[in-house]
Amino acid sequence: MKKQQKGILVILSGFSGAGKGTIMNLLMNRYQENYALSISATTRKPREGEQEGREYFFKTREEFEKMIEKNELIEYALYVENYYGTPRAYVEKQLEAGRDVILEIEIQGARKIKAMFPDTLLLFVTPPDAGTLKERLLGRGTDEETVVLARLARACEEALGIEDYDYLVVNEVLEDCVEKVHSIIQNEHQKVNRNQEFINRIKEELKRFSEGE
Repeated sequence: MKKQQKGILVILSGFSGAGKGTIMNLLMNRYQENYALSISATTRKPREGEQEGREYFFKTREEFEKMIEKNELIEYALYVENYYGTPRAYVEKQLEAGRDVILEIEIQGARKIKAMFPDTLLLFVTPPDAGTLKERLLGRGTDEETVVLARLARACEEALGIEDYDYLVVNEVLEDCVEKVHSIIQNEHQKVNRNQEFINRIKEELKRFSEGE
C-alpha cells in the first residue's frame, strides 16, 4: 500500500492588512481536502464577530504563560503588546495525516519554526504598495489610530525580514492571489527533497529488476 505523503507545514506571514486571513479562509473553503488551519492562541481581545475556537483561542496573559511553561506551543511571540502562539499537538496530528497545515503568524514566530522544522514553507503576503496597505488598515475601522500607526511602524521592521521567506505573494487581486498560494503549496509537494522515500523505493525496485528478479 502506498504510504500517505506527509503534509507540509506552511507559514503565511505578511503586513497587518495584507489580507492573510481572507486568503486562508478562501483556501480552506475552496480546498478543504488539502488543508488544515491551525488556530492560534492569543491574549488580544476578540474583534466584533470573532468566536472562541474559530479565529483564535482567546487566553488571558496568565493562561498563555502557563502554556509556554508546559511546552504546549511550537512557537510564540509578543506582537503589539499581545502574545500569539501555535498549539503543538494539533499541528503534528494533521501533518501525519497528510494534510498541509497553514499557520498565520508573524515574522518572529516564522523564524523560530523554520529553525525547528527546516522543511517549513514560508510565504510572505504584501499589498502592491505601501499606500494600499495604509488605506486597508484605515478602512478596517476596527482599530484606533494609535494602533494603526503602531502596525505601520511594525510593518517597517517586518519589511527587513522579507528575504528570509521562500516566496513573495503580492495580493492585488484576491482571487488570483488565492490560486497563486494554492499552486505554490501544491507544487512544493513535487520537490525532490520532499520525496526521498519514493525515490529510495523506486531505486531499490529498479535494482532488483536489473538483477533479474
